[in-house]
Amino acid sequence: MAKKKTSSATGRVSVSDLMKMVNKKAGQDVAHDLTVDSPTEVKQWIPTSSHWLDCIIAKGKVAGIPVGKISEIAGLEATGKSYMAAQIAANAHKMGMLVVYFDSESAIDPDFLERAGCDLSRLMYIQATNVEFVLETIEELLGATDEQILFVWDSLALTPSVSDVEGDFNPNSSMAVKARILAKGMSKLIVPIANKQATLLVLNQLKANITTGPMAHVTAMTTPYVTPGGKAMQYSYSLRIWLTGRKSKSAFIEDENGFRIGSEVKCRLEKSRFGTAGRFCTFRILWGTQEIGVQDEESWFDAIKKSSHLKSAGSWYTFTLGDYEKKFQPSKWSDMLKQDPEFKEKVLELIQLEVVQAFDQRNSSASNFYENEE
Repeated sequence: MAKKKTSSATGRVSVSDLMKMVNKKAGQDVAHDLTVDSPTEVKQWIPTSSHWLDCIIAKGKVAGIPVGKISEIAGLEATGKSYMAAQIAANAHKMGMLVVYFDSESAIDPDFLERAGCDLSRLMYIQATNVEFVLETIEELLGATDEQILFVWDSLALTPSVSDVEGDFNPNSSMAVKARILAKGMSKLIVPIANKQATLLVLNQLKANITTGPMAHVTAMTTPYVTPGGKAMQYSYSLRIWLTGRKSKSAFIEDENGFRIGSEVKCRLEKSRFGTAGRFCTFRILWGTQEIGVQDEESWFDAIKKSSHLKSAGSWYTFTLGDYEKKFQPSKWSDMLKQDPEFKEKVLELIQLEVVQAFDQRNSSASNFYENEE
């Protein structure tokens, strides 16, 4: 007689017990209850030092560089990438973070970092000798401390691979090696960076997109720039900020004697998982005086200039918001913000209405928010 098959029905197990089983198998917390806490949600933002830029990164809020994610600041030469990175590092210090600065160009001056507001006692400077070393060091430091760390990589474009250093000068001998290393490195680091609430800020170069084929001229116009590092980096970034600048003389800031002490920067969101690509802002960066970095408040007028709350009459503007009314001249803008706290408070309130809320609620023309790409 054939034996009867015996079967035991699996009992109902709670989701929390199943999560414990998965986490035990993984050796770390990888299973989460999204009704309690989401590991993908950005809970902290590091200010960029441009309030206008912070307002366009994420929908409905004032943000910055997302903590727990990988971000890119790429730009043309002399557009202020390192200046912005230094101020972001200073803001990270104010938030109690440790800063690790990888420098592949051996160009960072300690005095420059201090003038930007960095605390050198909380900054580790590392020469980025090769890509593999940078990635391995990030992995080791993440495992060595529970401190929140901001990693700044300046810059990816000029960091060689080991084969680049040990090989010859023939570019074909190590073609696509760096891209393959970065693809593997990012797949290893994304989750540890998120779990440790660390931040990786990658500085990169914008290079001319040299195209071939019958439609090369169209591609060159629609996509004029590319960044080194391969496609994997582009997918790894949660935020991509591209910096360009005008070539005309008006793009420079000059002192009373005509000496160039700064430049105007055009900033475009190439990618943002928190808002939308294509939003833009402009600001000035001072680099030729004792005071260096982003000139934040000076850019606020451009941020709200198209608002219906501002009416121009000759060289004067009338600013109204509710019961508040104030007349001013654009040439006195910075002085007004410094000397009149109520005026500054109302300006920030208007920026919140016109830059943050109007975009989030779509109650204004889209042309006010996106860069004209034609």
